[in-house]
Amino acid sequence: MSSKMQRRERPEVNAGSMADIAFLLLIFFLVTTTIMEDQGIRVKLPRWEENPGTMVLNEDNVLSIKVNAENNILLEKEETTIDRIREKTKTFIMNPKGLDELPKNPKAAIVSLQNDRGTSYQRYLEVYNEIKAAYNELWEEASQRRFRKSYAELSEADRVDVRQDIPLVISEAEPTDNQSLQ
Repeated sequence: MSSKMQRRERPEVNAGSMADIAFLLLIFFLVTTTIMEDQGIRVKLPRWEENPGTMVLNEDNVLSIKVNAENNILLEKEETTIDRIREKTKTFIMNPKGLDELPKNPKAAIVSLQNDRGTSYQRYLEVYNEIKAAYNELWEEASQRRFRKSYAELSEADRVDVRQDIPLVISEAEPTDNQSLQ
């Protein structure tokens, strides 16, 4: 019996097709895997003009927000914190007290955002989100006043009406180098 066992060959696995199987698995995973894309900030950019010309602005219509390289925020020449931007922006745009140094109506309001090249992306997003949140709250309030509905429940035509009354105007100035809070 021992001679029979010794003569028996060990079974071999044909490894010739292993490379083909690995290649097919690789292709399968490449095709079926979804790749996450960076979302970024959703902004509608103006049309490009070769010579845009000079625009004269009434300074009372511009809310100036600057962020320096140390991530400090300057709102209308006063140092402020992130949590005050939303309310200040809403007050500026709507001018509820009818002050002469603020825009006469929301259609004239411009929010100017300028940051330093050293500003962190996180701080930039925080400031931008607060400005956008101010507009969202104003649109919601206008929607409730006019239609007695949430802005999200409005038809697209009604949303356009609300946005025409309170247009989103954020001007982003060219970043500066070594911007100080002045």
